[in-house]
Amino acid sequence: MAASDEGYQHIEHGFEPVFDERSSVLVLGSFPSVLSRANAFYYGNPQNRFWRVMAACLGVPVPPNEGDPLADSEPATLDASIAAKRSMLLNGGVALWDVIESCDIKGSSDASIRNVVPIDIGRITAVAPIEAVVCNGGTAGRLYHRYLESLTGIKAQVMPSTSPANAAWSLDRLIAFWATAVTWRPQPHHDI
Repeated sequence: MAASDEGYQHIEHGFEPVFDERSSVLVLGSFPSVLSRANAFYYGNPQNRFWRVMAACLGVPVPPNEGDPLADSEPATLDASIAAKRSMLLNGGVALWDVIESCDIKGSSDASIRNVVPIDIGRITAVAPIEAVVCNGGTAGRLYHRYLESLTGIKAQVMPSTSPANAAWSLDRLIAFWATAVTWRPQPHHDI
């Protein structure tokens, strides 16, 4: 292995997108972090402000992270946390995925991403009436523009990253900025 390859791993995304036939806004990250890959769900680092930002934009309570106390004082399991997060997004008309299906990466560093294989965005656009694409951070925005924008025909709104590494943006500032692109949209309920 060449010295420049040191620390790189080829990683597959590893878990499914969140969407249904009512999703009208598609939020795209770049690629899941090490912790998100371990949890097999998006934004697994409790320090990432994504779930707090989305809850504020959608006007609902913040879904619990694993270990957070629930109404019955029991700690939320990982499965309960994922179910609450998925439900919040779907009820708000929001789809969630990442731009990259697989890549070479060092740890969780977006700056190290190379050898990108983009997602099959048609999996969502064939089912959901996507009206807006919102990218979580500049890396996701650049990758979306390079690989997917020509397939969707939708110019993305690139939002400041919710990552804890983006310390220049307070939670309140993030919420105010994100709310310009993601807001609660009443969704028709379908009986199953």
